[in-house]
Amino acid sequence: MTKIKSLDDLRQKKQQLEQSMDIREKSDHPENLVQIKVAMATCGIASGARTVMNALVEKIKKENIPAVVTQTGCMGYCYAEPTVEVTKPGFDPVVFSYVDVKKAEEIIDKYILNNELLDGILPPNYQTI
Repeated sequence: MTKIKSLDDLRQKKQQLEQSMDIREKSDHPENLVQIKVAMATCGIASGARTVMNALVEKIKKENIPAVVTQTGCMGYCYAEPTVEVTKPGFDPVVFSYVDVKKAEEIIDKYILNNELLDGILPPNYQTI
C-alpha cells in the first residue's frame, strides 16, 4: 500500500475510491442501464479490444451516459474481433463486429443515444431464455 504524502495524493485516492463506488452502485441494477460487453478473449485482445474498451469507458464518462462497460470472454465471433455487445434496457442485445475506436464512438453516438443501427451487426448465435 502506498503512503499518502501530500494533499494531491489524498485527492487522487479519493477520486479512485469514488470511481470504484460508482461501478459498484451501477452493478446493483444493471438492467436499468445500457450494458456494453467487450469480448476480451485472446483473439479479441490481439485484435485491439483493450483499446476499444478504454475508448468506450472514456466516452461513457465524458458524455455522462448511464451505462456499465464490462469485459467478457469469447463470444464465438473470432473472425470478427473486436466485438462489442450492447444491451439497451427493454431491447435485445446487439453485437457489433470489427469495432475500432472510431466505430466504438459511433456505437455510442448513433446506436445508444439515437437508436440508429450501424453496419457490422452480427446475427445472434444464441437465444435468451
